Amino acid sequence: MIITDYLRKQFIDEGSATRKMLALVREDDFGYKPHDKSMDLKTLASHLADLPGWVHMTLTTNELDFATSPEPAPLPTADEMRAFFEKRYADGLSVLTAENESLFGEQWTLRHGEMVYYADTKLETLRHSLSQQIHHRAQLGVYLRLLDIPIPGSYGPSADETSFT
Repeated sequence: MIITDYLRKQFIDEGSATRKMLALVREDDFGYKPHDKSMDLKTLASHLADLPGWVHMTLTTNELDFATSPEPAPLPTADEMRAFFEKRYADGLSVLTAENESLFGEQWTLRHGEMVYYADTKLETLRHSLSQQIHHRAQLGVYLRLLDIPIPGSYGPSADETSFT
């Protein structure tokens, strides 16, 4: 199996789990924050919806500089956020091809002007962005649980989907 096949399968699996979680986001809860230092639910869910597109960005650019990049457009409704996720997911999936595997060793950098936050190979950046999707999906699951919204399982049934609770 080539690396791209592995990444593509993981991307599809994680996208499916993320899609199920984003389906539960309600606009009435957009302002919810479980702690003062936490993102509000809208910001968290919007970031999660954007993350699949980082695969595309990683393979089609060499860096992201927050100092020169435009702010992302706001996603005012839950439906727009879910549609944005589907677009970003399609963008990411479109570049996970065998032809792009030759790019994996190239450098990719995340910065704000001269301040470098992250610099590594594109392959490691792809792994990192998939891990970010998993991490932020888990955060969203905690938010939803605290709002008493039953959550779906990501890697098997959740406590809401079984009688083992």
